[in-house]
Amino acid sequence: MLKAWRRVTDRRRQADGDYGWLFNPYTGDEMVAIDCETTGLDTRRDELVSIAAVKLRGDRVLTSESLDIHLSRPARLTGDSIRIHGLRGIDLEGGASVEDALTQFLDFVGNRPLVGWCVAFDVAMLNRQLRPRFGFDLPNATVDIAQRYARTLRRATPELEPSLRFETMAEALGVPVMGRHTALGDAVTTALMYVRLNKAGRVTA
Repeated sequence: MLKAWRRVTDRRRQADGDYGWLFNPYTGDEMVAIDCETTGLDTRRDELVSIAAVKLRGDRVLTSESLDIHLSRPARLTGDSIRIHGLRGIDLEGGASVEDALTQFLDFVGNRPLVGWCVAFDVAMLNRQLRPRFGFDLPNATVDIAQRYARTLRRATPELEPSLRFETMAEALGVPVMGRHTALGDAVTTALMYVRLNKAGRVTA
């Protein structure tokens, strides 16, 4: 209820703004797979490190139409957190500001539906930065491939409890893991899993 109310309020406030069109229903034939790399899994405290997105059209993953943004080093990131989270120098130095990264992201994805593995996490991380800077949350429809995979597997083998680990899902679907723990690699792998799920009549655990 709160999410629906906030979206209606955002739409009214943005109606005459630069991003009012994002709230219009999408009528095209594309989706966008997204992934965020972060300093941790706490959506209230941790920071964005990189954002990636790749377009899908039908059963095609359009790797030539992708976005891969590394953000500048978060102000609160310490040497210890770099070590703990296994971040690389390329993820931290010479990147875009959060505002520039979000502007590029919004322009790239538009109002297309967003596909992700546990996509609510990525959306929450993005919204935490979007609202104070742009005044709204992402209005895009979302598809969580972990949930879709679980439903597909339970229909095929209801006696088994599916593993929703990223690598396990990719292996079960016959999808190569592309650059795990890089935002673009995970976004491309997510897109391939989505395409395979749409084709799969049956998957295995």
